[in-house]
Amino acid sequence: MSESETASDGGDSARWVHRLDLPTSAHTTELGRRLGSMLRAGDLVVLTGDLGAGKTTLTQGIGSGLGVRGRISSPTFIIARTHAAAGPGPALVHVDAYRLRSLAEVDDLDLDTTLAEAVTVVEWGAGLVEGLAEDRLEIIIHRMRGAGGDVGEQPRWATISAHGARWADVAPEDLTGRTDVEGHSGE
Repeated sequence: MSESETASDGGDSARWVHRLDLPTSAHTTELGRRLGSMLRAGDLVVLTGDLGAGKTTLTQGIGSGLGVRGRISSPTFIIARTHAAAGPGPALVHVDAYRLRSLAEVDDLDLDTTLAEAVTVVEWGAGLVEGLAEDRLEIIIHRMRGAGGDVGEQPRWATISAHGARWADVAPEDLTGRTDVEGHSGE
């Protein structure tokens, strides 16, 4: 299932908001791949969700879609990791802001120096990094609690909010596409 809303006012409100079901981690990875194939240098993606929600899984898919080098894992202890492009596309700067408590700590990372030439994905960045770019995607991943089984395979849904002129001519469905994976349907 997916559904979208469009906003038309100026300000910092989202241009559109899109909700998408992610029944398995494979769907989350595939959404990331689709996003990664459409992201370009200068794009900022802010990821929010509880521990185990799938933020790093989504980022792994984004890295795959971008075609970057190296294994993507959560940079919890090193805070930020850059994955170079394997081809002509942009690098991926992957940040885990979980341990950061202030805007000064974010500023110390100098993310603004690489923003123009890389795709920057910040886990736990809500309330800390929105000022880096007027144009950004904010993605909240929700995990269905109490569903039983492996946490990595519990059903999820994502709420994607597009901010700024960059996303004015991009339909939510262009970014998300269908998330059919291995016979599963996201609708």
